[in-house]
Amino acid sequence: MIRIALCDDAASDLKQLQSALKKWIPSVQYTVESFNDGDALIQSHSTTPFDIIFLDIVMPLINGIDTAKEIRLHDKNVKLVFLTSSIEYAYESYSVKASNYLLKPVDEKKLTECLDELCHELSRKEKTLSISASGISYRISLQDIETLEAQNKHVLFTLKNGRKLVSNEPLYSYEKILLEEGFFFKCHRSYIINLYLIDSYTSKEIRMRTSQIIPLSRNLHKEFEQTYFSTLFMKEGEDA
Repeated sequence: MIRIALCDDAASDLKQLQSALKKWIPSVQYTVESFNDGDALIQSHSTTPFDIIFLDIVMPLINGIDTAKEIRLHDKNVKLVFLTSSIEYAYESYSVKASNYLLKPVDEKKLTECLDELCHELSRKEKTLSISASGISYRISLQDIETLEAQNKHVLFTLKNGRKLVSNEPLYSYEKILLEEGFFFKCHRSYIINLYLIDSYTSKEIRMRTSQIIPLSRNLHKEFEQTYFSTLFMKEGEDA
């Protein structure tokens, strides 16, 4: 399910965009939510992230560029498409890695072409995981997750850049999703690790690239080695 947001302070422009969107014949299921100011969009996105955002550049209080910058602080993956009445703003869109920009009034054909392209990109993009930490929703690439550590009813995520986030969900809520990917391994009842981000290991512990030392359960040592080497072998084959 693709989640799409439309944000424009001009009611007539928003209505025209909604009308144009209704003529799109998608290859995927989708939902649409509309907003007339950047603050409302930011708040909604922080709770449940969108996949595609159509965002007017010129808006009062907080303009489209500043809205996009705020969103980019926590979400590097959402597709941003700017709406503008003048091509002069196109350059600014690159500062927040916008996927495209459309001139107003939005041409229906260009809108549908844009949506088709973005949906195609989303269908083949690297997989991500949405987590809620301190009331903010983050969308993180699975490749960037180094370890998960169960802490009572929460989970401490450590990313490969060393950043740490504490999720409001228990470890089991992520376990099935991650282990099905093939490159995560539950090496201890309280830990899940990314096999691609291991630096070294012994029979009792695993050292990650951020220098974290993770315990390895004695009864999982053999299974860990088999999974670790088979995973690395598969990755080398894909990279060849």
